[in-house]
Amino acid sequence: MFVVCGEALFDVFAAGDTPTGMAMDARVGGSPFNVAVGLARLAQPVCFLSQIGAGFLGERLMRTLREEGVDTSTVQRSEAPTTLSLIGLDAKGVPSYSFYGEGCADRRLTPDALARLPDGVRAINFGSYATVVGPTASTQRMLVEREYRRTLIAYDPNIRLNVEPDLEVWRDQIDWMLPRTQLLKVSEEDLQLVVPGTSPKEFAARALGQGVQLVVVTRGGDGAIGWTARHEVPVPPIPVQVLDTVGAGDTFQCALLTWLAEQDRLSGPALAGLSAEEVREALGFAARAAAITCSRRGADMPRRSEL
Repeated sequence: MFVVCGEALFDVFAAGDTPTGMAMDARVGGSPFNVAVGLARLAQPVCFLSQIGAGFLGERLMRTLREEGVDTSTVQRSEAPTTLSLIGLDAKGVPSYSFYGEGCADRRLTPDALARLPDGVRAINFGSYATVVGPTASTQRMLVEREYRRTLIAYDPNIRLNVEPDLEVWRDQIDWMLPRTQLLKVSEEDLQLVVPGTSPKEFAARALGQGVQLVVVTRGGDGAIGWTARHEVPVPPIPVQVLDTVGAGDTFQCALLTWLAEQDRLSGPALAGLSAEEVREALGFAARAAAITCSRRGADMPRRSEL
């Protein structure tokens, strides 16, 4: 069983003017929400640890999770509103973003939710803005402290400056997580934000020195590189006709976790013992999954049969 922790929200896209205002297209989302759905689509047992509001938007999020096969027994419900991320285009087609999250449910997870975790959890995934805002951030830290010595911790910072613009907050979170993380996946774009002037290889060496067993840096159209204490393994990108890259990083993460689960490598010692060929296979599997998502509109992640 995987546990995925973090936010669940709606991305709301401006869909044109109407006679009295504007049309909106609201889509379920949030990076951890996508990872949970992606794991379920890849035939992995997964539960989602978050707080979701009780209003009609929250009910739609819950329905999506259930329909996708995600275990919702770990979801905490409340009367708090649901986070909205509004995306519009100006006259030149340049996107603008407005984020409405203060006081919303996904920031308010309380420690009593941790009692709901099922038995048999093999890996817990953390990432994105829920790691740095509100009571959810402190609750997640409690879970990490409780579990990192006995359960694989996977972490993707997935920095969102439109939610928390202070880079020092993100740096502090990464510094705190590194000694408690066995699997770290981070985009090169995020590295350029938090450690400008540091190469991915230099950052990987730092992370490995802190106790991370497998570091993966995704590089968009340039592929990805994985490091263990023994190996450095680059993998090329998968050629594909790109419609958009929404959800590509989330897909890479859930596919990487899936490969490790299928090969019985979900532990720190197992990650440390990966051969160079195994790292290449794992990253190649994840890259193929991400390429499928990039070939489709939005965060439409692949199912296991497509891989």
